[in-house]
Amino acid sequence: MRWLIIAIVSVSAAIASADHVHSFFLGFSIAVVAVSSCYWLTFRCTRFPELALMLLFLGVMVKMLITIVGVLWAVSLHLMSSPAIFGLSYLFFSIVTTYLWFQTRSNQLGLTH
Repeated sequence: MRWLIIAIVSVSAAIASADHVHSFFLGFSIAVVAVSSCYWLTFRCTRFPELALMLLFLGVMVKMLITIVGVLWAVSLHLMSSPAIFGLSYLFFSIVTTYLWFQTRSNQLGLTH
């Protein structure tokens, strides 16, 4: 049911932003790449638990760097036609990507019911 809700909201948002499809897909792609790289760096296995906070900080910094570079790149190439559509798309897909990564992680660890 959750997958269906995510799919319906994604498709309806894409249809609603048809005039600004470049901004929508930029928000989607930058959010997925930024959140995935943050997740990958943050949840690395390490033998030293003291490094967990450093990995979390590094993951957040990489997420911010990817987001800033992606936005600057899109603006310099005049690909972003609507900052509002980009912002909403980025917000929605960063939440969805975070949810999907944590669902995957809990399934791998056997924490689901």
